[in-house]
Amino acid sequence: MATVTLLDDDALGPEARAVFDDIRATRGTDYVNNFWRAMAHDPETLRAVWERLKTVMAPGALDPLTKEMIYVAVSVANACSYCIHSHSAAAKAKGMTPEMHAELVAVIGMAMQTNGLVTALQVPVDDAFKE
Repeated sequence: MATVTLLDDDALGPEARAVFDDIRATRGTDYVNNFWRAMAHDPETLRAVWERLKTVMAPGALDPLTKEMIYVAVSVANACSYCIHSHSAAAKAKGMTPEMHAELVAVIGMAMQTNGLVTALQVPVDDAFKE
């Protein structure tokens, strides 16, 4: 259960409405998801997070699919169920195949296992890995 109400379009103030309009235009859809609807209670933060997300997730040295897959991995590490679902859907929309998803999950699982072992054993970092 959300800790705030999810604002429908009729409850939006002008600042939040402008952000929702930009979300719709940028994504080419009428759908605005629950994260943004919860964030709409604080229009200043809503705008700041949306603007930063557009910048970070835009094509660059990493392609958008790779960025979505990284987002999924970090969301798993942070146990954010909402973000796992949201960014898995976005990755699939950007071309992630079932085979790619299976490999992503395998890499996440492997990293979690080796991270846990290294942490438990307190293995010192090799000098060759340090910059």
